[in-house]
Amino acid sequence: MKHYQQQLNAFPRDYLNNLWGEIQACPYFAVNNLNRDFVGTKGFSVVFKRSHIPTVEQKFPYFKPYLDLALQPSCNAFYLNPLQLKEGSRVDPHIDRSLRSYCKTIEPPMFVSVLYVRIPENLEGGELVLKSHKRQLGQIKPQVNTLLHFQGDLTHSVNAVKTPGNRLSLVCEQYSLSEAELAEIPEFTIESRIALSTAKKRN
Repeated sequence: MKHYQQQLNAFPRDYLNNLWGEIQACPYFAVNNLNRDFVGTKGFSVVFKRSHIPTVEQKFPYFKPYLDLALQPSCNAFYLNPLQLKEGSRVDPHIDRSLRSYCKTIEPPMFVSVLYVRIPENLEGGELVLKSHKRQLGQIKPQVNTLLHFQGDLTHSVNAVKTPGNRLSLVCEQYSLSEAELAEIPEFTIESRIALSTAKKRN
């Protein structure tokens, strides 16, 4: 793959509508638990190993068509998150290493896969910018039902959204880990502000 590739019309349209509704209704969907690079965004995250793809599909059946198409056979650990931006939201430049919280030695993912689920009409802003060592490799305007794969070691950001409405994507960081690294990663876990606050109330 040369930096990135796009697959247009990746799914039937009714699947995208269903995915939108299920994510909005999901009890874990809340103000993002991701780091400070994600400004004004909502979402939740699912961490899983290849052995636990069936667990993800059981808990989140609406992710199955996406996982069937997007997951790369060379990868064995995944960080999946719906990401919603609204007017004024942005994502600052970063390189994905979301599994670092479990294992400090982890390198960036092999691939990052992004499905654009919903985009405001006449969207201004919200482009995905890909860079390698300050050199811009692409500025991609989101299109509904496009599945984009890019190299996991690229610096990327999302320009501020200037249009009312929601820009929802489904993002998966795909890692190829050594046995030692894989041993540090949960087989399956959900990260969400809602899950955290519920757990605190119980304690």
